[in-house]
Amino acid sequence: MDIWADIASGRTTLGDSGAIRTVDMHTCGEPTRIVIGGYPFLEGQTLLEKRVFARDHADGFRKRQMLLMHACRLMWEPRGHREMYGAILVKETELTASGEADIGVLFCHNEGYSTMCGHATIALGRFLVDTQSETVFPRRHQLAHEAEKREMRIRLHAPCGVVQVTVPTEEAAGVLRADTTRPVTFISVASWVAATDVVVPIPERARWNRLVAAARTSVRVDVAYGGAFYAIVSAQELGFAEGLARAALENLAELDAATAAIKAQLAGRAELFEHPDTPDLEYLYGVVVVDTVDGAREELGLCFFADQQIDRSPCGSGVSARVALAVARDALALGESRVFHSPLSLAHAESAFCAFAAASERVRGRRGREWAGVRVSVSGRGFYTGAHAFVAEDALSASGFLAAGA
Repeated sequence: MDIWADIASGRTTLGDSGAIRTVDMHTCGEPTRIVIGGYPFLEGQTLLEKRVFARDHADGFRKRQMLLMHACRLMWEPRGHREMYGAILVKETELTASGEADIGVLFCHNEGYSTMCGHATIALGRFLVDTQSETVFPRRHQLAHEAEKREMRIRLHAPCGVVQVTVPTEEAAGVLRADTTRPVTFISVASWVAATDVVVPIPERARWNRLVAAARTSVRVDVAYGGAFYAIVSAQELGFAEGLARAALENLAELDAATAAIKAQLAGRAELFEHPDTPDLEYLYGVVVVDTVDGAREELGLCFFADQQIDRSPCGSGVSARVALAVARDALALGESRVFHSPLSLAHAESAFCAFAAASERVRGRRGREWAGVRVSVSGRGFYTGAHAFVAEDALSASGFLAAGA
């Protein structure tokens, strides 16, 4: 058999455990490596149990090492890089069994497994309509098609809850596929503001140049939830008077240092990250630096998430959190849309996300607290970049690595 056919079949004898098959996509330049086959079985009755199992407590050291190795193998070098992002399809969850979801997903990045990802959801929406394989997506042909609107709806079970994904469709050779001339839209779980104007003291050793130059020792941030918790801070608050667009080009290392310092100082503030249902989701996922683009009608953001991974896209779950913040501050009305850019989409406007608060919703916490939440609609486009069958033939590449300083 030809070597390409041998590897691509997924049944290769190369390596330790056969090939892991993926379809790769991007949303505004941010990658999504969709795992469609070959990933180890994830134990657990619920999706969150499967996430915990994958993350940190498999039965036995060897099995745990195998799972971590497979995740790192896909995300890290030489198959990926520090900024790679992945989506592992989970065909059966407790919500697919109850009829509340069509398929599950676990999101992974350079640090582990996250709870929600908007850019990956947009890419997944297109892929899950385009695939005709019931091996990859057992409920693919059970999806309802709204002929008049020419769209399909997918109930995606993410760790944060069920995300409603709407995918525009067109017919090609008698097969319904995603219509790439129209964006994919998702409405995630409720988003809300956890705290505003939080003073974050910055230790002397962690202060960045702009903060030192301004003789300041702290910054103010807002904290909001959009499927994950984010700290939101303006570029000007961090000392970048020239604005985020210029700072992202000329001072990315200093932005990295600033956001890392903020995240480190907020990590112990558990009261800011109360989740109404799930303690496992109570942590700060990312820091979003924001700025205006065209008055109040457009907004620029740069998200540092996980282990200081930089989102090339506007960050869909971060956008949900920012819409919730704008509504809470009466800067955005229900149904009023706003365009959200990343530095990359400023030069490629068609890649920007559009979002609005579709509905209001009260969010009740486990400890008696309540928040005024919103359901946010986010739209964007995902595109294919390739398909892979990854093998691990040697010890160097078996678990993946990140080059020092990368």
